[in-house]
Amino acid sequence: MNKSLLHGLLGDAPSIRLIDFLIENSIFDYTKTELADNSGISRASLYKIWPSLERYRIVKQSRKIGNTTLYRLNKTNPVVEKLMELDLKLSKE
Repeated sequence: MNKSLLHGLLGDAPSIRLIDFLIENSIFDYTKTELADNSGISRASLYKIWPSLERYRIVKQSRKIGNTTLYRLNKTNPVVEKLMELDLKLSKE
């Protein structure tokens, strides 16, 4: 997995990997398994950090398909907005 500038700046923590993936793919929604696979973290790591991501409203449920719940980045969260701005500024430098 190639490191983005945001990932390189903030480190290699599972939460950073996941948030970085979600920023880069913010128009799509994903299952938890897809989020873990695509961000390069284990499902165990995802389930460990998930409560914090929900508590701080970094992610939100977007829809359900049968028994499957899909999630996406909560772009209306002020913290997420700032992280997206930082990612954009880093990519311009």
